[in-house]
Amino acid sequence: MKLAFSTLGVPGLPVADVVQLAVAHGYQGVELRAHPEEPVHPGIGADERAAVAAKFAAAGIEVLGVAGYARVAAPGEDAPVLAEIRELLRLARDLNAPFIRVFPGGDPGADTEESDARAARRLGAAAEYAAGLGVRVLLETHDSHRTGADAIRVLGKVGHHHVGSLWDVMHTWLGGEDPAETYPALSPFLGYTQVKDIASAEDTTPLPLGAGVLPLAACVDTLVRNGCLDGWLCWEYEKRWYESAAPLEGLLGAGREYLDRLVSGTGKGGGDATRSRPS
Repeated sequence: MKLAFSTLGVPGLPVADVVQLAVAHGYQGVELRAHPEEPVHPGIGADERAAVAAKFAAAGIEVLGVAGYARVAAPGEDAPVLAEIRELLRLARDLNAPFIRVFPGGDPGADTEESDARAARRLGAAAEYAAGLGVRVLLETHDSHRTGADAIRVLGKVGHHHVGSLWDVMHTWLGGEDPAETYPALSPFLGYTQVKDIASAEDTTPLPLGAGVLPLAACVDTLVRNGCLDGWLCWEYEKRWYESAAPLEGLLGAGREYLDRLVSGTGKGGGDATRSRPS
């Protein structure tokens, strides 16, 4: 499996430095957080986009995805959400990235069927535009739709190859799913998988991979056993939201080695089998 990390772990770092970190620590790709406070976002122009793409290409590092913040299940009009998705898709195309990330973002108090239908309608409307650009829209397991069972209610209604799933292992675990339950739901749609580690359901401060409670070994083993060896694992270390967390730069090498061991089957993550789901 190919390995990437998210720039959420190195907020605001210049693109050249991000590329250097990937090369130095043996990662094949990078997921770019597409927010105005970051160097790469939909507001940058054509020349800047070309320069970013050239930096990654010259180093042999892939831009795995553009992590946007469009919320497809959120209440409101469709047009602004679709416009945001189209901007992300154009950015991904210009950076030679195969994926963009969107959130569900449904209102916690909303009717589930209405929220699902809204998300499916918007994703369906974006699908042909995405196909024309050669980019897939991935719905992350997150917030209002944090489990595979939640995501499949939306994705099953869309039924388009250019709309898929992004498996965030933390959120499916927090939602009470084991990897053996999540994978069958998401597998027909899976784009790539985000890994991370935390101390507990109550304390989600990011930890080095393998130092926390998330079932990373079970997740990777499930992917490997099901023939996903040509897929991607992306380490999303949420430093942006936790200032007290250790700098990602000093953890990248050990994190890559840890994931390599899981993929090869020589490391089992220090107790995955006994890690209980949150109640």
